[in-house]
Amino acid sequence: MYIAPLQVELTLAFVGLLILFLAIVTVWQMVEIVDATEKRALTVFGEYRKLLDPGIHFIPPFVSATHRFDMRTQTLDVPRQEAITRDNSPVTADAVVYIKVMDAKKAYLEVDDYKKAVSNLAQTTLRAVLGDMELDDTLNKRQEINAKIRKELDEPTDEWGIRVESVEVREVNPSQDVQRAMEQQTSAERKRRAMILEAQGERRSAIEKAEGDKQSNIIRAQGEKQSQILEAQGDAVSTVLRAKSAESMGERAIIERGMDTLEAIGQGESTTFVLPQELTSLVGRYGKHLSGSDVKLDEGQLDSQGFDDETRELLGLDDIDELLGQIDEEAEVGPEQMEKMEQEAQAIKEGQDPASIESADEVLGDVEADLDEEVDEMDVDETEEDVGEEIEKELD
Repeated sequence: MYIAPLQVELTLAFVGLLILFLAIVTVWQMVEIVDATEKRALTVFGEYRKLLDPGIHFIPPFVSATHRFDMRTQTLDVPRQEAITRDNSPVTADAVVYIKVMDAKKAYLEVDDYKKAVSNLAQTTLRAVLGDMELDDTLNKRQEINAKIRKELDEPTDEWGIRVESVEVREVNPSQDVQRAMEQQTSAERKRRAMILEAQGERRSAIEKAEGDKQSNIIRAQGEKQSQILEAQGDAVSTVLRAKSAESMGERAIIERGMDTLEAIGQGESTTFVLPQELTSLVGRYGKHLSGSDVKLDEGQLDSQGFDDETRELLGLDDIDELLGQIDEEAEVGPEQMEKMEQEAQAIKEGQDPASIESADEVLGDVEADLDEEVDEMDVDETEEDVGEEIEKELD
């Protein structure tokens, strides 16, 4: 049989191309390049051989297989789960789980799909943790929920060569009815606090006002006391000065009073008058003094004469200086009294027990008692009318 050279050449070219293709495929199957962020599990004829680290590796072609594992931290979203809390309140929650492959061999041999396994385990654990807590705790204790879920995931995932680095619950939402009830409770609580604060403010204001009124009454009573003391001092001084004036007038005052009496007698209807001898003698002396007559008398010129000892004692003229000194001492407010007043005012400001502080009525009572004592101690008890009566007695 004759084969044409052209056919032979075509056959040889096809075989060569086939061999070249098989060589390229073989080399491609033999070379395995592993990235720096992953590891790969190598199996030959379905049998696990080893883990391939980052770099270039040559493996048996056509009968080998590799399985990739990302060695970086990976994020798994846990779908929203519905749960019933311990106090029978429905809630929904979702979370995020952060995992990392620590042993690729276990992750390949111990579990089918480690990501799916961890996600399903996190869902069931989240529902179980929420079911063991009350509603208020699920809303307030996020860190406690995260720690419980992580603790529950650690043990099974360690057998898979997976480490749970963190668990974060994103949202915990109660049902709509529970949310409305919580809003009403929060609003009522805020109103209650506002009312308490307002009542406390009004109470504080009333206390401050009462303390101010009390301190004002005490100061006003002290001022009235001082005013009454000064008024009594003025009356006493006026009485004493009138007594001194009467003393300085002496016999001249008696004669002038007698002349006034004579004038009043002369205006009457009677034509006969009886005059004491002493009055006529005094009138004569007074007339000589006024006219400047050269008639010689034994008594000498009319001068102002003082009261006798009995009248001076009656009027208290000898004790005038002593009485004035006593009045000045009573009118002065000593340092002890001022210190007492300051202590009372300080006690009121500090909010201490005001029972020991005298009221306005008590202060006025003390003032009246002090004035009565001052009047009893004074020896000058005679008024202007009493002095006039004494002068009339001297005329008689």
